[in-house]
Amino acid sequence: MDTLGPRIKQLRLEAKLNKAALARRVGVSDVTISYWESGAIKQIGHERLVALAKALNCPLSMIIEGESGSASPLYLRSRTPLPWQAGASRNIDLPIDMVPNQRWDGECYLVTPAPGESFDFLAIGDLVAIAPTEIFRQSGVYLIEQQGQLLTRQIQQGSTGELLLQRQDSQEAEPCTPESRLQGKLVARWRAEPL
Repeated sequence: MDTLGPRIKQLRLEAKLNKAALARRVGVSDVTISYWESGAIKQIGHERLVALAKALNCPLSMIIEGESGSASPLYLRSRTPLPWQAGASRNIDLPIDMVPNQRWDGECYLVTPAPGESFDFLAIGDLVAIAPTEIFRQSGVYLIEQQGQLLTRQIQQGSTGELLLQRQDSQEAEPCTPESRLQGKLVARWRAEPL
């Protein structure tokens, strides 16, 4: 645990946060953040470590143990920033044969709804592979941003080429407005089921 301070600093820098911003998110002073990062304070309580993990959008194990070698799910929240922009994140390699009939290239992230958050087409405990994209690629469920809020909507192309958004609980599709920005395509979902 002697490298806890440098790990906190590294994760803070990766999250593009200054000490004051991280301190506000965790509920401590920026001086406390400085003491943690320098190692002047070596013991950090569990509640503060959990708050740090949430503020840095990383698993608690990454703060305590460092790089785990595998990607952990990122929390999807209803407000920006996007999960992969909010802190230390690692993309996943998703074998193409696991997601038939999907087309995407580039990065893919493992995401789950954050506690207390609700999204169309996602249940608590679902794991989702999201490929960041600002381009419509084919019909499916997309992560979109509207006025700083993140939503999931079924998107399809209309007969004249316009994009149509549909909520999970609606049969009616509505046209995509200029305020709606595509942020990612959900390319795979794993549903938590009791054994």
